Amino acid sequence: MSAALLCSCGGRVAPATTGAALTAPWQRTEAREACADFDLFRHAYFGDLHIHTRYSADAYIFGTRGDARDAYAFARGAPIPVADEREQQTRTATIDRPLDFAAVTDHAEYFGEVDLCSRPGSPVYDDALCQLLRQSEPPREQVIATVRWLSLLGSRDPRPSLDFCASPGVDCDAAAVSVWKEIQAAAEEAYDRTSACTFTSFIGYEHTTSPGGRHLHRNVIFRNDRVPDFPEGHLETAADGIPQGVWKAVERDCLQAGTGCDAVIIPHNSNLSGGEQWLDPIDAAEAQRRQDREPLAEIHQQKGNSECRFDRMVGYGSDTEDELCVFEQLPMAHELPGTPPPSIDAYPRRNMIRNVLKDGLQLEQRLGVNPFQFGFAGSTDTHNATGGNVAESGWEGGQGNNDASPGRQIADYVYRNPGGLAVVWAEENSRDAIFAALRRRETYATSGTRPIVRFFGGDLSGVSCERGDFVERAYKTGTPMGGVLGPVGDHRSLRFAVLAVKDPGTPQVPGTDLQRVQIVKGWVDRSGATHEKVFDVAGDAANGASVDPASCAPVGEGADELCAVWEDPEFDPSQRAFYYARVLENPTCRWSTLVCKSAGVDPFSSACSEQAARAGAEFANCCIRENDDPFLSPVVQERVWTSPIWYRPEGIGEVTGGISFGPPGSDVLELAVRLGQRPAGLDLARHDLQLRVSDDDEILRVVFPAGSLMPGNLSPPPPGLRMARFEVGPGGEAVLRLETAPRDLSRANRSTHAVQVELSGGSYRAIYTRFWEASGDRLAPVTGESEDQG
Repeated sequence: MSAALLCSCGGRVAPATTGAALTAPWQRTEAREACADFDLFRHAYFGDLHIHTRYSADAYIFGTRGDARDAYAFARGAPIPVADEREQQTRTATIDRPLDFAAVTDHAEYFGEVDLCSRPGSPVYDDALCQLLRQSEPPREQVIATVRWLSLLGSRDPRPSLDFCASPGVDCDAAAVSVWKEIQAAAEEAYDRTSACTFTSFIGYEHTTSPGGRHLHRNVIFRNDRVPDFPEGHLETAADGIPQGVWKAVERDCLQAGTGCDAVIIPHNSNLSGGEQWLDPIDAAEAQRRQDREPLAEIHQQKGNSECRFDRMVGYGSDTEDELCVFEQLPMAHELPGTPPPSIDAYPRRNMIRNVLKDGLQLEQRLGVNPFQFGFAGSTDTHNATGGNVAESGWEGGQGNNDASPGRQIADYVYRNPGGLAVVWAEENSRDAIFAALRRRETYATSGTRPIVRFFGGDLSGVSCERGDFVERAYKTGTPMGGVLGPVGDHRSLRFAVLAVKDPGTPQVPGTDLQRVQIVKGWVDRSGATHEKVFDVAGDAANGASVDPASCAPVGEGADELCAVWEDPEFDPSQRAFYYARVLENPTCRWSTLVCKSAGVDPFSSACSEQAARAGAEFANCCIRENDDPFLSPVVQERVWTSPIWYRPEGIGEVTGGISFGPPGSDVLELAVRLGQRPAGLDLARHDLQLRVSDDDEILRVVFPAGSLMPGNLSPPPPGLRMARFEVGPGGEAVLRLETAPRDLSRANRSTHAVQVELSGGSYRAIYTRFWEASGDRLAPVTGESEDQG
């Protein structure tokens, strides 16, 4: 499906190329067949990285009985049973379109306890707490079960387990390991290792910390089948701090274990964190640790949207004037029972990701490192084992029997939504390729629909919406979503290119036209104050599109495709900034509106209250109007958020030079690495400076000892180099120049592909990735000048 969508992009997306002639710019860490469909300029793959099954206690309590095998089967298109109001598995759910990838992420806390309590014959099966877990209805008993089972997650210093785990002959840890092995086996069975590469499964889990009802939750996604023996949750890691405990566990048991294990950590539901999901790091080292461990944040899911917040009742938002921030907001700021929704003035501003991104620029100004340099993902957080079940029409709910009927959906869960999807740009549908995209943040989030969206920043010489090589030129002369830019050539401003193609939908539910594309900018000024601004760059906000209130059919037209090459008219090269694209579809009826209408209650009707009285008291929420509630409307605009592109004044602005290949052992690499300004966090007199050049392998690594690059230094360059010097211009701009002595550089792929150049020293690190082009016996970075000449 993704490949077919790519081919519909008006000729602007490069056609797929075969894997035989190309080498991936990332390490292959697993044994599998090569994917027949491999594209150097990448495909969009749609997935869900947040799926719960019966092994999550809060899913089992509300009647979910599907396991990891069921979840992966559902994601690939198979129907699975889900709970009805009495927790019986009488309903059936089927995804509207299969996913390309998915991860089951059950709560690590209580894996074993749920298994023991649900398995007849276990030594604790008849324990009162186990009976409470299995109790079906009434709702009051479910609430009691939830409190008793999950209360330890609300403590910053919890007991190590539930009480019955200390009983003689009971081994909750062994049961948890058994469940963990089942989850791994299910992922392996679902993973398509053939050349067809139809589906990728990831092994993962959720680390669930909820002090005082504040959601400080994180999903851990592993790259391959080398995973820890046991996934440590909040009960095992709380003593090491929040979130440092989960970082430490992943580092110790995976990243530093020497087993080939690799992982990324994805925080979610900051909108329910009470402002605590994103606390200031204590120093630059911790800021860098967060940037490395958490490259992504989940911006949208069933428990609400976390981009930004606007209250239309008062006419302003939480550090924003963006009226589109009303989208799918929950009233509360955390889930402490009995806590009234805060006013917009009391709302924790760091619940919202855009504010956190702005604060990250501010912290980088002070620390030299941005701790909040994360890209975006969407997912569902379904507790029905139904990942990717995001269609607004006919949504079965996602919380077991809690929302298993129209009445309960509207009465108890009207503020929830079906959730979103994670989209990656990857060369192929395999674990290594998708994981590499997650780590480099070349991702975007959707609110559930499936538009195709590209976003690039940089020099972008020759990139034009009218040219058929839009994507190829953008990759060769710019940085895709998730990347970092330094000053760009002679341009007085940064340029951005965005291309969006509408979701084609299904035969039953056609996709919705696009309304407009926006670029959201955040920056920090010289005084340290943060700012934001939203620019419309394509489409038309006043295109007249709406819905027919009688039928919910779309009214008016939008665009099948929107494209723009945009230059920031307010760019200041001295100011740190981020930019991301937001793509809006035309208005459509919200899922709750469709449910209400099916029950004979019309949210658009002046007789709505009378209709609700006839349908039943649980349908009263159908009649909430926009002028009654700041966050609920019968009509929504589905949307996309691309990962940001960051601008750093001291970032790498350009790399020139290249590799000249000769007879074995006589290759030479010459480079000029240009920085916008000399980094404040790098003192060449006190800090070593490391240069690393790599693709799927390390091509070159050089360490310049402290003092060796100082002006006037007459000592010879490090071994293996003919020349090396660090020059600083009168305006503070800097360039590192080097040339190697003849050596073996055959690890560099002799084909056109992405190459990464990294500089690091002190608290400074800069990464610059561009396509290098192979021509004859030379491999060299593509520059705007060479593209124009070509």
